[in-house]
Amino acid sequence: MTTKKKNDDKSEEKIVATEEKAVKKVDAEDKKAKLAALKAKAKALESKVKDIDAGTIKEKVTGEKEEKKEMLVPIEDYLKSSIHLGTRVITPDMRKYVYRRRADGLAVFNTSLLDDKMREAIEFLSKFDPKKMILVCKREAGWKAVKTFAETLGIRAFTKKYPAGVLTNIQLETFFETELVFICDPWLDKNALTDANRIKLKVMSICDTNNFTSGIDFVLPGNNKSWKSLGMMFYLLTKGYIEKRGLDIPMPPVQTFVEGWDTLQPPT
Repeated sequence: MTTKKKNDDKSEEKIVATEEKAVKKVDAEDKKAKLAALKAKAKALESKVKDIDAGTIKEKVTGEKEEKKEMLVPIEDYLKSSIHLGTRVITPDMRKYVYRRRADGLAVFNTSLLDDKMREAIEFLSKFDPKKMILVCKREAGWKAVKTFAETLGIRAFTKKYPAGVLTNIQLETFFETELVFICDPWLDKNALTDANRIKLKVMSICDTNNFTSGIDFVLPGNNKSWKSLGMMFYLLTKGYIEKRGLDIPMPPVQTFVEGWDTLQPPT
């Protein structure tokens, strides 16, 4: 091999080596750039995750919003009273208030929505004078709470039996006029609902998941089968009515509405 040939080979090797180094340098810089970009994306994602609070996660998973600061009572109190537990039947009218079924088939109300509707119920109820409304509750589970509510606010209440004609038959000695009929169940208290609709009175009703709401002006969703839930509802309505109308009367404690309240535990 001539000297010139050897020199040419060495020059070519140097060129190849230089090119290889250049390629390696470019690859290294490219990897470094890609790594930096990935780190930037990871940091951005981490920032977004931190912005998602526990309430948002709970709402996405269960459909329930985390307890709001302005809730009328702690969510634990709602759960203790079983206000959120419906029946195994869900009517088309009540479906919008339900977010899931339990494993045993019971429908479960959206607790956050119940709180919102309770606020609206207080607002609605407060427009009427105590002497211009009546309360009807045929279900025995509600009698204690209804009595406390009625006696505290001075509202006429009918339990056990609603006397036919007291709103529609002017010939009766017991006839009287009113502006609002408040019932605890549109099925059990259907006679009062029918009379109210006949003479075009406003109707407010507590409605469970199995109720239909035809003829009702204001629906208060919730468990209307349990003495605990009815007690909690009437406790909140009484408290809200007193505060909204600025009444100077003593407010009975929740224990007066719900017997054994201090020993109750949320259902599993």
